[in-house]
Amino acid sequence: MPALKSPPLRILITAGPTREMLDPVRFISNVSTGHMGYSLAHVAAMKGHKVTMISGPTPLHPPLKVVFYSIVSAEELKCACERLFEECDVLVMVAAVCDFTAEKSQSHKIKRVKIKSLRLRQTPDIVAGLAKKKKNRIVIGFCLETQDWLNNAKQKIKRKSLDGIVANYYSGAHIPFGDRKINTAFLDDQGTTQHLKHKSKRVISQALMRWIESIHKKKFPKG
Repeated sequence: MPALKSPPLRILITAGPTREMLDPVRFISNVSTGHMGYSLAHVAAMKGHKVTMISGPTPLHPPLKVVFYSIVSAEELKCACERLFEECDVLVMVAAVCDFTAEKSQSHKIKRVKIKSLRLRQTPDIVAGLAKKKKNRIVIGFCLETQDWLNNAKQKIKRKSLDGIVANYYSGAHIPFGDRKINTAFLDDQGTTQHLKHKSKRVISQALMRWIESIHKKKFPKG
């Protein structure tokens, strides 16, 4: 990859799903595979950036030249992000955080005959919380929608105070999970949208890294 023309950025990337444990052997989660976050971390590190990665459970191996932290739950991800956020220039929140968790995780396996329903509560909106105190940092979010994907993404940029968002969608004909070619779009907080159609996640990661570098340069031209 071409050498950097400016000082390397300290980039914090989250990846993969979270698991919200119901009991020691059952959990709520989603179908995120981690491929996008791992690919982006690899591309950023190969370009010479200083990359720290926080990942939920996946079978993928951490990229070389990346400082790696493993987490399971949304709460663990939140704590890790808050601890590492102060040391980064850019946060890229690729992780698919499970939106709900058990109101109380049971210490033993839940018996079907004893519990007929489960009470859930929302997990924290990690990226929105961090973006409120970003100061001179860039915060990029990710979203996956099943309808009206671009409008929903635009609303999330404003609502969560993001500098940009990577929008993905799911349909019967377009499944964005795993190591496959997908359609996606980059939207910034100035209303500009960049579409990428039928591209591998490696190609998307390369384009995304260039986009993030350009956003950082525009917002902080002196450094």
